[in-house]
Amino acid sequence: MRILLINGSPRKDSNTELALKEVAKSLNEEGIDTEIITLGNNVPGCKACTACYKLGKCVIDDIVNEVAVKFKEADGIVVGSPTYYASTNGTVIGFLDRLFYSANYDMSMKVGAAVCVARRAGTDTNFDVINKYFTISNMVVVGSQYWNNAFGREAGEAAKDEEGMQTMRRLGKNMAFLVKSIADGKKNYKINFNEEHKYTNFIK
Repeated sequence: MRILLINGSPRKDSNTELALKEVAKSLNEEGIDTEIITLGNNVPGCKACTACYKLGKCVIDDIVNEVAVKFKEADGIVVGSPTYYASTNGTVIGFLDRLFYSANYDMSMKVGAAVCVARRAGTDTNFDVINKYFTISNMVVVGSQYWNNAFGREAGEAAKDEEGMQTMRRLGKNMAFLVKSIADGKKNYKINFNEEHKYTNFIK
């Protein structure tokens, strides 16, 4: 079993990375393999070219396509983002838009979690934005004892947020439990999820 953790902070040794490492530690303790992937600061947004319909991957061949291959085989993903202007880092938005739009495989019953870091405020919106990618994809959203937030500005300050770090550890435990439970459920329960998707809009 394997979980990908996406570090959306452009800063070296960031509080976002620190929080993700705390989640990964709990996952590893439960026998779940993890990989932390740092996006850097050069991930362009979606061009709305729809070339991915034919290619089966994004036309911009960068870290998005690399992660897409890994995510197909993974059991879940944790997306960590610093909070800029009370919402998600633009690099993370560009990454998620392209990953979830271009990936040509079923993400049903994979688990997903948002990890949001801020100096002071805005994590609620950040949390909401990231989770929407999971809920539109038939994924299972993982929570913790509190919203998955940690607070700190300078590198390493989030380690002083005792409740935040505990929340990260509990998030890892909850995710491990769900991944194992879903694996058992797939073996023991046969549920037909194959109803044809109906697409509508507000014009017709």
